[in-house]
Amino acid sequence: MPITREEEEALNDHFLINSYVEGFATSQADTILFDQFRSTPNQDLHNLHRWYKHIDSFGSDRSKFPGPKRNSLILSVNKIKVTVMMNNKIEKDGPKQVEQQQLEQQLTEDIVDPWNVQASSNKGIDYDKLIDRFGSSRIDDALLERFEKLTGQNPHHFLRRGIFFSHRDMHRILNLVEAGKKFFLYTGRGPSSDSMHVGHLIPFIMTKWLQDVFDVPLIIQMTDDEKYLWKDLKLEHCNNLAYENAKDIIAVGFDMSKTFIFSDVDFIGGEFYKNVLKVQKHVTFNQVKGIFGFDESSNIGKIMFPAIQAVPSFSSSFPFIFGGKKDIPCLIPCAIDQDPYFRMTRDVAPRLGFQKPALIHSTFFPALQGASSKMSASDENSSIFLTDTANQIKKKVNKYAFSGGKDTVEEHREKGGDCEVDVSFMYLRFFMEDDGRLEEIRQQYSSGQMLTGELKAELIQILQKMIAEHQERRKSVTDEIVKQYMMPRALNFTIKK
Repeated sequence: MPITREEEEALNDHFLINSYVEGFATSQADTILFDQFRSTPNQDLHNLHRWYKHIDSFGSDRSKFPGPKRNSLILSVNKIKVTVMMNNKIEKDGPKQVEQQQLEQQLTEDIVDPWNVQASSNKGIDYDKLIDRFGSSRIDDALLERFEKLTGQNPHHFLRRGIFFSHRDMHRILNLVEAGKKFFLYTGRGPSSDSMHVGHLIPFIMTKWLQDVFDVPLIIQMTDDEKYLWKDLKLEHCNNLAYENAKDIIAVGFDMSKTFIFSDVDFIGGEFYKNVLKVQKHVTFNQVKGIFGFDESSNIGKIMFPAIQAVPSFSSSFPFIFGGKKDIPCLIPCAIDQDPYFRMTRDVAPRLGFQKPALIHSTFFPALQGASSKMSASDENSSIFLTDTANQIKKKVNKYAFSGGKDTVEEHREKGGDCEVDVSFMYLRFFMEDDGRLEEIRQQYSSGQMLTGELKAELIQILQKMIAEHQERRKSVTDEIVKQYMMPRALNFTIKK
């Protein structure tokens, strides 16, 4: 039975604000829906017609679209849920039913976007499902072996332990390395508080390792404009925070001769802004609406901002570094909640004659209260800040760190603790470099041999040492040093022809 006119009209409304069935990325949902049509939809349903012709152009590659196959498609159009079954049956529910179903969905599914991260359990985000949903690839043993072969070093423990767990086109970057060619790194920070917390360090720690082992240039974008657009903050304050946060980033230890840091507010112009304009012209409002959930009440600054986050991945945006070359590939280490920005970037890049950026994604650093959400700079008790004293660290971990231990010592000795939900153990996975000691702790805690207080003591010692060392390095980062990092200039690297 072919899809009815009523169903086609509902789908046409859906594709008014979505490029694909699931937002801005192809998936098996597009393949399933495409297969329901016996012929091209009428051109009067121009949104549906555009989608159909585009999916048709993939030919047999439709079978390679990411994501699981399904028996039905559920779309929400104008507060009306439309379910297109494999047998073409259409069902409609009213707004109250939809509201209840959405509430139930929030309780059973993880929420991940650039502004919200909420897990459905204390074990944290289901990253396997997230890979399927986003259409990325898992960092597997074969990729880790390539890292070790090409760098001559054991992969960083973030990679070994699956903290950086997902990628897009990392093999292409390693192919360049094998050929003796260069790429560049790009990552960033949205400055919204005077002090960063330890979770903010994760992408920068990984980025420093990558810069060191591959000897490549690095671009760091400070999105002070983004924070002004999204937060109730004054523009001048956001700009000042960019420079203060830059001190913490520099204290990680990046090579000044190979690193350029910039504030959007102070830097945008010239070739960079030309690329912004090109992206803006080639991305429609419907597309960013589908990706980021913007609506008619969103300020226009938010709507245009994704283009600004996209263009640092194009080498031609920095002619003083890359000499106007637009074909130098980019690798972006970031938390996976930033991936929607770069799915958009990868979609538009070929149309502008640019290289698609490659990405490696990290998991989220959990709040002290549990892995159901990530740390928040606005809640001082959810985070360990880089300005915390040794005593503050001790008090926060002992008071707030969610425990996987049992209610009594006797029960804990008998049954052991649960490392999958214990925040102190999760933090040790991030910051304890010794694999052997980490495994020993896991076994002792899981068996009940180690108590929660003893586990927390291990973490406190590591955090106190790490943050004290960071604070010492930061003291030496003067305003003058920040200016040097943020001065547009040539970086110390060569491009192989």
